[in-house]
Amino acid sequence: MTSETITAAASGTWKLGDLTVNRIGFGAMRLPQTGKALVPDAVPRDRDQAISVLRRAVELGVNHIDTAAFYFSALRSANELINRALAPYPDGLVITTKVGQPRDPSGAWLPHARPDQLRGLVEENLRQLGRDHLDVVNLRIVGSDSIAERFGVLADLREAGLIRHLGISNVLPHHLTEAQAIAPVVCVQNMYGLGVRPDQDAFVRACGEQDIAFVPFYAIAATGRQAGASDSDHPEILAVAQAHEASPAQVRIAWTLHRGPNVLAIPGTGDPAHLASNVAAGALRLSEDEIAILDSLHRQTL
Repeated sequence: MTSETITAAASGTWKLGDLTVNRIGFGAMRLPQTGKALVPDAVPRDRDQAISVLRRAVELGVNHIDTAAFYFSALRSANELINRALAPYPDGLVITTKVGQPRDPSGAWLPHARPDQLRGLVEENLRQLGRDHLDVVNLRIVGSDSIAERFGVLADLREAGLIRHLGISNVLPHHLTEAQAIAPVVCVQNMYGLGVRPDQDAFVRACGEQDIAFVPFYAIAATGRQAGASDSDHPEILAVAQAHEASPAQVRIAWTLHRGPNVLAIPGTGDPAHLASNVAAGALRLSEDEIAILDSLHRQTL
């Protein structure tokens, strides 16, 4: 499919609280490095390339950027690249970040942040992004333990004006119930995609019923996770892609958006051509038969 003139507006819009975003956004995880992300020996990406991709994303109508202070390589920080590329920030640009499990300067993961450490992580994001408040902050967790105390700290920071809206990431359904008893939740960010975590289907629907955005990560990479997508794909995905003169990645994005009007896509890349292709996927309309085929594959857990 042609991608030259298609903008993120083709994907439709959703509201994160009172902030309207196009349903195709941009994930910044891949920006600081080439190759695998979130590893100590990540190869830094060319700075000018990263900055140009961010600026081009905004030109293409992307107004929702997902980032984190722990997205970095030895020489690059996603937050600082965003600051350098886009500040002063255009009106309507929503930057979502996440806190919860930091990395040390070498890139190694540290233990989950204690409640008393969360304010410092929020302030780190504020400083790197050059903002006086954060639009959306997700509490990212690993495991099934209670999030009440930690989420409560973020709720207090929201009341203090440092955060506008709150979300949760890498969570189970009971965490959403727990968080909502403390403060409003505008988004849930979990691993999900075509053939990835079909057990999340009911959670996606539940979020939609409550007007909460569901924001999948690794929707294109699938089981490749932070290493990115592989060069191959399922034959039936390839067939759908060929029918639309599209790429398998575009089909995966289009299927993800089909899961509900509350589902937002945040594909990430450091490649300008891939960026345009990802944004253009918001205009790809799959037929009912194609959706049925892809749904069947999804349930098989590719």
